Amino acid sequence: MSRAGGIEAGGSKFVCAIGSGPADLDSVEIPTTTPAETVGRVIEFFAERGRVEAVGIGSFGPIDPDPQSATFGYITSTPKQAWRNFDLLGAIREALRVKVAFDTDVNAAALGEFRWGAAQGLHTFLYLTVGTGVGGGGMLNGRLLHGRRHPEMGHMCVPHDCERDPFPGNCPYHGDCLEGLAAAPAIEARWGQHPQALPADHPAWELEAHYLALGIANLTCALSPQRIILGGGIMRREELYSLVRAKVSALLNGYIEAPEIVAPGLGARAGVLGAIALAQTALQ
Repeated sequence: MSRAGGIEAGGSKFVCAIGSGPADLDSVEIPTTTPAETVGRVIEFFAERGRVEAVGIGSFGPIDPDPQSATFGYITSTPKQAWRNFDLLGAIREALRVKVAFDTDVNAAALGEFRWGAAQGLHTFLYLTVGTGVGGGGMLNGRLLHGRRHPEMGHMCVPHDCERDPFPGNCPYHGDCLEGLAAAPAIEARWGQHPQALPADHPAWELEAHYLALGIANLTCALSPQRIILGGGIMRREELYSLVRAKVSALLNGYIEAPEIVAPGLGARAGVLGAIALAQTALQ
């Protein structure tokens, strides 16, 4: 396939890569600082490695993914003030002078898993990332999920038993939405330690699985996915998968069958490989 570039634009780091798929990926990680500094380093990466045919961007959001919109390619109402209303697509396209495809980071990861990973052969599935935030994307009947803008699965409301868990949530917009209760900053704020420092038998993980299962049960009832792929830094705690599966099954209570819940087939490379797949799709 054509030599393509991919950019996984994350809130803490950008991952840039060139290649045609998993076998020949040449990538680098760049810390997310200011737009000028970060985009400047992205452009340097591509300039050093020679021309590509197209670049795909999978970006943190919220974003505007509508090609008919005047703000197509912008990062919009993000809590990261320096990046609010920033024209990411325009900055990359102007510097590199190539075709640029643009979508959410989670839709890009879903496309990567569909092309090369754990969603091959499926037509309806979800990709959820659980890390510094909680986000979701995926495919419905073979098409990436879009709407007026894009899904914000991490900001759904889930039941919050304040006696069991008095932590109020830390989403700046919604307080105790799924992200406000289950993302890494919420775990750290609740327990006073970084999630990676918590042992496997810590009560944090039972509570984390509870909130993730509530979100997954809602998504299962609404969208009927064949499979749900759980990625992101928090899901590196492999013990969470069995906990989440058991809790989802209990919540659905035999009314409908629970979907398969699996790890990403591409691991941490799902997002940037999906960005390359976006670029390849644009060329086709």
